[in-house]
Amino acid sequence: MINAKLPTIWYGGDYNPDQWPEEIWHEDMRLFRQAGINVVTLPVFSWAKLQPSEDVYTMEWLDRLLDLVHANGIYVCLATSTAAQPAWLSRKYPGVLPVDEDGRKRTHGSRVNFCPNSPDYRRLSRGLARRLAERYKDHPALLIWHVGNEYGPHCYCDTCAASFRVWLRERYGMIETLNARWNMSFWGHTVYDWEEIVPPTNLNGDNRCFQSMALDYKRFMSDSILACYQGEYDEIKAVTPDVPITTNFWGLFNGLDLAKWAERMDVISWDSYPHMNEPMGHVAMRHDYMRGLAGGRPFMLMEQTPSQQNWQPYNSLKRPGVMRLWSYQAVARGADTVLFFQLRRSFGACEKYHGAVIEHAGHGETRVFRECAALGQELQALGDTLLDSETHAEAALLFDIDTWIVVNMSSGPSVDLDYLKQAQSYYRAFYDRNIAMDVISPLSDFSGYRLVVAPVFYMLKPGVAERVEAFVAAGGTFVTTFFSGLVDENDLVTLGGYPGLLRRLLGIWVEEIDALTPEMKNRIVMRESGHGALQGEYECSLLCDLLHLEGAEALAVYGDDFYAGMPALIVNRFGQGRAYYVATAPDEAFLDALCESLCAEVGLRAPLDADRGIELAERHKAGRTFTFVLNHNAGRASVRLPSGETRTDLLSGRVLKGSVEVEGHGVLILAT
Repeated sequence: MINAKLPTIWYGGDYNPDQWPEEIWHEDMRLFRQAGINVVTLPVFSWAKLQPSEDVYTMEWLDRLLDLVHANGIYVCLATSTAAQPAWLSRKYPGVLPVDEDGRKRTHGSRVNFCPNSPDYRRLSRGLARRLAERYKDHPALLIWHVGNEYGPHCYCDTCAASFRVWLRERYGMIETLNARWNMSFWGHTVYDWEEIVPPTNLNGDNRCFQSMALDYKRFMSDSILACYQGEYDEIKAVTPDVPITTNFWGLFNGLDLAKWAERMDVISWDSYPHMNEPMGHVAMRHDYMRGLAGGRPFMLMEQTPSQQNWQPYNSLKRPGVMRLWSYQAVARGADTVLFFQLRRSFGACEKYHGAVIEHAGHGETRVFRECAALGQELQALGDTLLDSETHAEAALLFDIDTWIVVNMSSGPSVDLDYLKQAQSYYRAFYDRNIAMDVISPLSDFSGYRLVVAPVFYMLKPGVAERVEAFVAAGGTFVTTFFSGLVDENDLVTLGGYPGLLRRLLGIWVEEIDALTPEMKNRIVMRESGHGALQGEYECSLLCDLLHLEGAEALAVYGDDFYAGMPALIVNRFGQGRAYYVATAPDEAFLDALCESLCAEVGLRAPLDADRGIELAERHKAGRTFTFVLNHNAGRASVRLPSGETRTDLLSGRVLKGSVEVEGHGVLILAT
């Protein structure tokens, strides 16, 4: 478990008591106890109060607060407060302020508003982290450390430019190697001295002209920001080696190499803020991605709102039951915490209308508080039953941050090609059928899976193609799509014919790629015998690969245009396994049928039979299986247990059998 000091699901969230007079703290403690809150995260944005000047620290207020929290039986996720530097720091050391992509230097304000390569920011943030660790290392309330907050914004200042050149020398060694890996002979951009390299900003036009450079700058920024986190991590670990440390991710975010970050974190944590009408499969995919970063271990839901957000275009209320439903969705997919932003609603500045457990009314007689208190009681009753339980998925979706970056900045073939949307469309087909799926990096181990799906597998990093071949040769089933295998890790095209290093595995050669305008469509026409659930015709759009068979079998062909009759879906037998290639962007009906056919072929099944709109997910522990039944419908829906079997619902204590009706937005946790 994350920390054995609190062997239950952690429940609570961000608490900002420095915004309030101390007499309110005691009322907050009473309400926290009433709501079943056992963890508070503090003080995330209090650097200015903890250190009012470079040589002065004022932490006595935090001493009193930690003592008060502990006296009320609550633990602390202790933040380093370094996500928002004080005004004195920005004024005294102006080099700490970042420069944006258009070359404009930012003024002091907001948050995460610092240059990650500023030596002054790194020195002072490490100093504060060390001071906090030394002061609170033995405090009984200390449960986990929280470094920074939602890292991400990039900087293009002169300090970063100099650091970028150092990073490049370490990566490539010689200037000639860099010129080759970036193809700098294009447009006559060859450089002969490291000092000639500048960050890829928009000052001189479109920074996407040299995608290899822009990609490397993204990688450099991720490493630079990681160094800020690592500096604080090292200071804290030197003092409290046995206390876990984390920082909270934004979710799926292409500004950081999250797989690399995950290697430096004791536990993965992230912030989940879906739009009200967002498909729940998208949210499930983000949870599964975090579980993948955690290597299958439990992760932390660090932030969600109890009801309303404030920064979306339309900040709708969570309908009754939805907060509880979405909280259990996180737990079902691997979270061992349910934490909110925030516990008491701010009364000023940009987050004053962001929801909280304690609303502006200041008491517990609100719908939101009652729902939070009811959930807190349920989580207390569950105790340690679910802690450290695992998800056993036999299918995986490959998702790569670098591919996301370079596909988004590609100057062709279509402005409508969206890597994330393509990944979500394939994930959805499995989610809708309640097939467990890990979301993992292409650098992960595939050997434990029966099926690996890699939509738009555009970039192949060293060794990945060989590992995919080994997976299929050993009996695995691999599925990929158009725009795959085209480039290497520097976004340079692999010559010799598409799909590059996947050509042998797939048994095809792609000659051309047609980009369809939004109003254009084509048809996928299945061969007469079809392929499992795939029968008849389907619509396709976006891109169409014109390919030739080199040992593969065509399962479907295009129905229209000058390439009618050319393969649109192929399968290639490779060793003991099979590799599939979908040569175009198909409609939802095709993906549903493809998913059904693949699951039947490799033997994947949903845990139970359920009505549409019910999400099923399993966690396993000590020989027991816990099946979460999450009804995302507003109305009642049913799930059906196998004949002759009974299951106990951990939340109600009822013993269930046969067809079980679940209320709208209702939750069951069925235990065997």
